[in-house]
Amino acid sequence: MFRGSSKPPSGFGSKSPKPDEPKDSAPPPPPKPSDTKRTDLDSIKTRIHRKLLDRLDLSQVIEQDSDVTREEVKALVTALCDEEDVLLDQMDRSRIISEVLDQTFGLGPLEEVLSDPAVSDILVNGPKSVYVEKEGRLQLTNVQFKDNAHVLHVLDKIVSAVGRRVDEVNPMVDARLADGSRVNAIIPPLALDGPSISIRRFGKDPVTWDNYIGWSSTTPEMRDFVEAAVVGRLNVLIIGGTGSGKTTLLNNCSSFIPNTERIVTIEDAAELQLRQPHVVRLETRPPNIEGKGAIAIRDLLINSLRMRPDRIVVGECRGGETLDMLQAMNTGHDGSLTTVHANSPRDAVQRVETMVMMSGFDLPIRAIRTQFASALDLIVHASRLTGGPRKILSVTEVLGMEGDVVTMQEIYKFEQQGIDDEGKAFGQFICTGVRPSFLDRLKSHGADISMLNFERRILESGPEVLARDQANRS
Repeated sequence: MFRGSSKPPSGFGSKSPKPDEPKDSAPPPPPKPSDTKRTDLDSIKTRIHRKLLDRLDLSQVIEQDSDVTREEVKALVTALCDEEDVLLDQMDRSRIISEVLDQTFGLGPLEEVLSDPAVSDILVNGPKSVYVEKEGRLQLTNVQFKDNAHVLHVLDKIVSAVGRRVDEVNPMVDARLADGSRVNAIIPPLALDGPSISIRRFGKDPVTWDNYIGWSSTTPEMRDFVEAAVVGRLNVLIIGGTGSGKTTLLNNCSSFIPNTERIVTIEDAAELQLRQPHVVRLETRPPNIEGKGAIAIRDLLINSLRMRPDRIVVGECRGGETLDMLQAMNTGHDGSLTTVHANSPRDAVQRVETMVMMSGFDLPIRAIRTQFASALDLIVHASRLTGGPRKILSVTEVLGMEGDVVTMQEIYKFEQQGIDDEGKAFGQFICTGVRPSFLDRLKSHGADISMLNFERRILESGPEVLARDQANRS
């Protein structure tokens, strides 16, 4: 009845144990030497940081944002270390100085993983559990925060920099870092084990089409076809699951838009990094502390139609704004691009149907499908396969309607053949031999594409193909 003892616990008629009798609960194990040392260093770091705050006006220091200023603060932190009545070896001393500077100028413990270009995702599951994704695999790091308050302090620095807030009233937030990396956070009481932060990295060197080909994520023929589609002002829908690389692919597709055109981008948290000179970037706004003043993607999309855009690029359609996007594509805003969460081109039709219904209009399914078929020309499907490799799985043309069904034809596809010794999926790219129906439309816009690109065959990709392609293009 009572676990660990045949006697009832004290208070239920049992006698108190004698001093020489063993008690049910064993004493807690002594802390590990490494844990004790870490605690001591954290205490020293906290004291030094407080002294630093007392001696400097950090608001002015950070605004200067120069290496000279950082070196000056580093010298002051070094002097404060000397004042500590503690014997520190060179490694601990360097560690304390580095962490105090990261806390002052950056994002504290996250600076260590943010400086690693191989990290694509950073996942904070509480103060003592920080994971990263490298080469498609999740790894537990030795990065730790002091406590939940420390995580919240760093999170507040992130969201306040983009004019947002996170608290018990608004425990969920989307934000971005200075380099464009996407941030999502959720805090207690919704997150039971402490604040959770998810960061999707965008490296200092953006992924390009050459990277796609060199990594065997696509082929030169598929890239040339997508380029012709964008130049030819086709409406393109990019689909895929979470972490499949939709935003990166959207960035690269938009790179083909001519520099002479006016582009309006609309996003929840600004991530797109368009390289054209004439770009108007719009970002949604959450409600204020009174629950008012929210500006949604749908509001921005409706307003963008009055801004004389040549192209509209929506970071992601996830609700009622999908209907407005389809209508914009159908009313003269050709060449627009957006992304949708879907696992196949056919699944994308159902997803769009569901999201259009969220707009509040009671439209029949056939009317929604007709809008879809007339608005969209091309669907590009990105996916993250087993083991981490990301591929463009298919490039599919939307033909129109036959009865109540949206008809499509696949131009290019990737066929998985198995899993290699490293646990990664491998396969081959195939040109299906189908010629798209809009080739004349592409040519009328000056898009140059060879008919050889549509001959049925297995396509090659990889570093050797990239080198050959670069030589041909030069």
